[in-house]
Amino acid sequence: MSTRSLNRVTLIGNLTRDPELKYTPQGSGVCTFSLATNREWTDSSGQKQEGVEFHRIVAWGKLGEICSQLLVKGQKAFVEGRLQTRAWKTQDGNDRQVTEVVIEEMIALNTPRGSSEGYEPRVVSDSSSEPAPSTSSEQVSPAEEVFSAEENSSDKTASDEIPF
Repeated sequence: MSTRSLNRVTLIGNLTRDPELKYTPQGSGVCTFSLATNREWTDSSGQKQEGVEFHRIVAWGKLGEICSQLLVKGQKAFVEGRLQTRAWKTQDGNDRQVTEVVIEEMIALNTPRGSSEGYEPRVVSDSSSEPAPSTSSEQVSPAEEVFSAEENSSDKTASDEIPF
């Protein structure tokens, strides 16, 4: 009997910079941005404390292209995906490692700066991985527009092909 495991990350936070879209030599789009999440707690002396975590977010293919078009610095977003750690050697021989959230779904939650009052949140899913959650009225309002990335095997590019 095999043991099961789960690698699933769900975050709601604010973008700390505008998304950056690049393309691999094979033509797959890859969008990166950073998301900040805040938390509050009370320490042992009764003092209220605040903290922030910064998360590196990666979106591949059509999902990445849409993220680069819809999201801006300061905007609140929901993302869901999996943790991935990549390791490499720099040109000077030093070992480097980064842990990032490779997303499969994104929802832009608030009005980006400078947009009109008629802004509607959009659900964006990468259908090339797991199926997106049901879009019943309990989970997604009728005003939301649903995007699905086309299945594309080139979206699963090896880590050494990432242009950054």
